[in-house]
Amino acid sequence: MNIFQKAWYRTYQKTIYIVSPFLKWRQPQLLNLEGGIADLPKFIKDKGFDSVLLVTDPMLMKLGMPKPILDGCENVGLHCALFSEVCPNPTIDIVEQALQKYKDEKCQCIIALGGGSSMDCAKAVGARVAKPNKQIPQMKGILKVGKKLPTLVAIPTTAGTGSETTLAAVITNSQTHEKYAINDHALIPEYALLDATLTTGLPKHITSTTGMDALTHAVEAYIGKGNTRQTKADAEKAVKLIFDNLVTAYNDGQNLEARESMLKGAFYAGAAFTRAYVGYVHAMAHTMGGFYHTPHGLANSVILPHILDWFGSSIYKKLAKLADIVGIDGDSAEVKAKKFIQAIKDMNKAMDIPEKIENVVEEKDLPTMVDRAYAEAHPLYPVPKFMNKKDLENMFRQVCPPKSEGANSSEQE
Repeated sequence: MNIFQKAWYRTYQKTIYIVSPFLKWRQPQLLNLEGGIADLPKFIKDKGFDSVLLVTDPMLMKLGMPKPILDGCENVGLHCALFSEVCPNPTIDIVEQALQKYKDEKCQCIIALGGGSSMDCAKAVGARVAKPNKQIPQMKGILKVGKKLPTLVAIPTTAGTGSETTLAAVITNSQTHEKYAINDHALIPEYALLDATLTTGLPKHITSTTGMDALTHAVEAYIGKGNTRQTKADAEKAVKLIFDNLVTAYNDGQNLEARESMLKGAFYAGAAFTRAYVGYVHAMAHTMGGFYHTPHGLANSVILPHILDWFGSSIYKKLAKLADIVGIDGDSAEVKAKKFIQAIKDMNKAMDIPEKIENVVEEKDLPTMVDRAYAEAHPLYPVPKFMNKKDLENMFRQVCPPKSEGANSSEQE
């Protein structure tokens, strides 16, 4: 990467930073309903709506999680159109199917129940309703929606994505294996409902990877060059909550206090990165998800410490501050920063998250993966230090060694 490219990227980022305070930033209104999600249909009915689209996934249907909402809708006379076909890394086709359901059943608002995939799908449906003549690929990037979405209530069932408070929706093109990140203030949900009881039954591997996803949001936002006083404060609160509660929630899924703290941590992390942006961890993770359906939280968990190591001294001061916040000591910023990175590695290990993602990536896909990760990151992400394409290729090879490379190594041994 030459000096002119770097100057252009920083100028682009600085322009966004200067313009940012004039944009319509907001956070969703947090709903505190006595009966949790069971009381949501009455809340929606009282707002004057007659028909709602409920967006969720097959696993939550199997667990019976949407039942209180469905029963509540029946009790208050609110028509509920159920779309439960959301898949991990939701595709454009899935969004279009959900949109058709919204239209066919004359819905007026949307409930998203689930993890980031359900919320991303619901946001994309709302964007298509707001801009019916624009297809998903045409909304890729920033500020391509620009119109108010139907009322959206986001209910996270994992403590990780922070999608209930962000302006982002990430959708996959199943034909090209490319992920489209749609970023627009219109996508921020109007309401969010944080109900810790919905997360107590999560499998351990979902608790761990979604929790580390939230940590990645907070750390990438914090170390970048797009921070405000508020995003710094939100990221610091998120990191503290996650460090104090994630392993506890992993080991004791019924610990309601830890679960509540993780939901708050994910919310604050989402608030931080929705304005301060993320970085190379996400650019790589989105590419992995687009090509191989690698769960987003798992990819972020594995990639994060590798990227932090690569940034080196450019982030020591900021990581040292985070180390202070979580109680990690040291006699210099470098020592504390390295201890902080090691603590992330230790958390991964304690929760059986691997150091690498092996036997997944095909050598033939690597050039395109590098190109797409590079294109996502530049010029938008205000990373502390730039990677060129060779750096990204080396990082992909380090984090997820291509199959042929692993096979060659085995043969040589």
